[in-house]
Amino acid sequence: MRSLRLFLKGLCMGSADIIPGISGGTIALILGIYEELVFSIKSIDLKIVPYGFAAIFRKEYRKKVKELFLSIRFDFLVPLLIGIITAFLLLARIISEILLHYRPLIYSFFLGLILASAVVVYLRIGKFKLMYILHLSIGVISAYLFLSSTGIYLNHSLPVIFLSGVVSICAMILPGISGAFIMVFLGQYEYMITALKNFYLPPLVTYVVGAFIGIIAFSHVLSRLLKRYRNAVLSFLVGLMIGGLKVPISKVGSINLFTISCFMVGLFLVIFVEIYASRRKRRWIQS
Repeated sequence: MRSLRLFLKGLCMGSADIIPGISGGTIALILGIYEELVFSIKSIDLKIVPYGFAAIFRKEYRKKVKELFLSIRFDFLVPLLIGIITAFLLLARIISEILLHYRPLIYSFFLGLILASAVVVYLRIGKFKLMYILHLSIGVISAYLFLSSTGIYLNHSLPVIFLSGVVSICAMILPGISGAFIMVFLGQYEYMITALKNFYLPPLVTYVVGAFIGIIAFSHVLSRLLKRYRNAVLSFLVGLMIGGLKVPISKVGSINLFTISCFMVGLFLVIFVEIYASRRKRRWIQS
């Protein structure tokens, strides 16, 4: 049952990651798996690669490889990753059509979803200090200024795609900054969507390798910060979510009954989920 829930959450994250302006990290925060995601990714130690080669020739390395392999949180990462990949493969063919015909409605829904989630996540911190407001403000300003930047043009060579994978995957697990937006910013989004639709392997494999290295390295940094400065980091991440609202706001366009309705659906969906989760938590504690 847990695997199915993680698969569905992976679908939600993957669906968000492929839409420019929406962060998979935001969805992970909304779904309550953000910290577990970061620490689970951190459980992958890149030493397993050189140790694996060494184990072919030296027996003592085989035990080390086994220990590193068993320490990886496969129970969490595998169903989540399958959900994300499934969403990528499914949505790569239809995302352009959806955004073409229903762009204001989709972004109105995400606007309500993210705004309510930012409030909910900040309330989860519990303690309120002036310093946390400062961290939140820094997050808002950072996301807003970055999203206000103009894009740069790069070619579609494999080294560029590799670096795009490293950078964009880090953004994908940061709330408020969309990995897909980074790809748009770097001029690689449409090229990679086409490669995904046509299943063109050279750029896809190159991107995945870059993304894998980037997310492992970044998760180690982020996990240390969460362990030592959890409330400050969460405040900063909430700030990124709020600053990241610049993109969905700009995509909504005119305000009408339909966009307001979609905004309210996103807003109340988060409130409903939070109330439901709080009740389940209280029942679990009482039992």
